[in-house]
Amino acid sequence: MAFPLQYDPLSPEALADPYPLYAKLRERQPIFWHDQMQSWVVTRYRDCREVLRNNELFARDGRRVGQEVPEFQQSVQTLDPPTQQPLRSLFVNTLHAQDTASIGNRARRQVARIFERNLDKEQFDWMLEVAAPVSLSITAELMGVEEPELRPYVAVSEALAYRMDAGLRPQAAPPGDEARKKFNAIVDSWFETQDRPGALKAIRAEADRARVPDHYVRNTTAVTFNASFGTLYATAGNVALALLQHPHALAQFQDESMLAPGVHELIRFDGPAQGTSRFSMRRTVLQNQVIEPGQTVLTLTAAANRDPEQFPTPDQIILDRKPNQHLGFGWGPHACLGQMFGELAIGALVAGLLEFPRPLRLAGDPTRRSTATVRCLAALPVTFRQ
Repeated sequence: MAFPLQYDPLSPEALADPYPLYAKLRERQPIFWHDQMQSWVVTRYRDCREVLRNNELFARDGRRVGQEVPEFQQSVQTLDPPTQQPLRSLFVNTLHAQDTASIGNRARRQVARIFERNLDKEQFDWMLEVAAPVSLSITAELMGVEEPELRPYVAVSEALAYRMDAGLRPQAAPPGDEARKKFNAIVDSWFETQDRPGALKAIRAEADRARVPDHYVRNTTAVTFNASFGTLYATAGNVALALLQHPHALAQFQDESMLAPGVHELIRFDGPAQGTSRFSMRRTVLQNQVIEPGQTVLTLTAAANRDPEQFPTPDQIILDRKPNQHLGFGWGPHACLGQMFGELAIGALVAGLLEFPRPLRLAGDPTRRSTATVRCLAALPVTFRQ
């Protein structure tokens, strides 16, 4: 008789490389109960996608199963259709209306300047010198707000990332909630003072279309800003490391037709989002396992993105992989609001690496941030020296 596998997403082994464990879980325990997180964990692609798609059976809004959601947390993320739809449409349409191509071009020039500044250094930290400032600059430009001071904002974003792991580390909840309130207050000030070209100006003008109380629009603005920064920051690190460890993939990007599908493949291969939770609305059965009403279901989307039933040779980077319906941007009514912008921003970083005359190399061992929900590097030492 096989013993149950132990799943500790914060163990050093899981932080360094969770994918061998994900493979064992998919094979031996495609759905299992996790005592510490008090949730079912789902690992196979078809099951994860069904949970994310079926909002009638699996709710994102905890109030539908009797939980309280405090006002400072109420946003598009805590609403389900049909109530969610007008608010989601407001933000999606507004973000898509921005001049993202120009933002991407400016991001490429910013990357080039950063590379020039670090050209002769023995080593520099990609996360601090590249991922953080580029992600913050283009997010502020997209939203049309004054760029926050880098280091304090990174601290806020990290506190929010740790807050996502409160089921594993309950002590992360209070500082995470304080960080969210602090940033919500900054967003409130933007609504009162900012009038720059960008998404916020349009959101303010069209807020009545969302048909929700005003704090939902403001909180969703905060969520959108931080999700954009946090996702781009983590993805920029994961993508850079993947390309440095798989130089053949970077060389393939010389073919411009590879850029769009290649960005998706890199996100499938090692994207930042490891999982997201839903609540069961009624008694149901998944993989012969009974799930009771009100129980939490964690879709381990990063495990689903390496499921060989959906992605042949899943541990290889195949830039033109087709089909590639990965779950790196989520799925269903709560899929990422800024997916198009994320694709463009990561494409700008890849282009920057291709255009620079010297190749980037690892200059030391990368270290991982100790967060489970968001897979992110703490430091990535690199160099242009030969």
